[in-house]
Amino acid sequence: MLKKLLILSCMLVMSTLASAEQITGQPAGDLKLRDTRGREHALSDYRGKFVVLEWVNHDCPFVRKHYDSGNMQALQKEYRAKDVIWLSINSSAVNKQGNYPPDKADELTKEKGASPTAVLLDPDGTVGKMYGAQTTPHMYVIDPEGVLLYQGAIDDKPSVDPADVQTAKNYVRAVLDEAMAGKPVSVSTTKSYGCSVKY
Repeated sequence: MLKKLLILSCMLVMSTLASAEQITGQPAGDLKLRDTRGREHALSDYRGKFVVLEWVNHDCPFVRKHYDSGNMQALQKEYRAKDVIWLSINSSAVNKQGNYPPDKADELTKEKGASPTAVLLDPDGTVGKMYGAQTTPHMYVIDPEGVLLYQGAIDDKPSVDPADVQTAKNYVRAVLDEAMAGKPVSVSTTKSYGCSVKY
């Protein structure tokens, strides 16, 4: 019953390619955002490296699924160790669910044991809307040439149950492993699942 209430209160949203501004196989938009410490990050700063964009809202039960299970942190650590840039982006507007001041956002990152390269703040939703981010989480993978390789769900189990992580096909891991091995990406677009981004 609790899970059903969480799902209803969070509002499950499925994104489609048609709703996104970014197209896989094409250059990704050059986002520019400041992190929780005031430093500006641009996608172009990371040319030559793989980049993962993760839309985050720690108040969303779908996001909590991946953090409470340790799934998101494990991915961050595994691929950052392989020199992948991991940018967590918060597009929640002021006074909306998931919007926190920089110090609180840093506190949550530490509390969760997360290790992104940076947490970027997008309270006016400019970058989220440019990328067509519909849900938290919503994942994007960009190659060293700045081309969007993947956009969509983190995995194929659209639930709030942390136990589902163990049997899920993780799309982000699959894309990174294929691309880093010089292989073509087998799945480039999926429907994201989660809470609506609180623009």
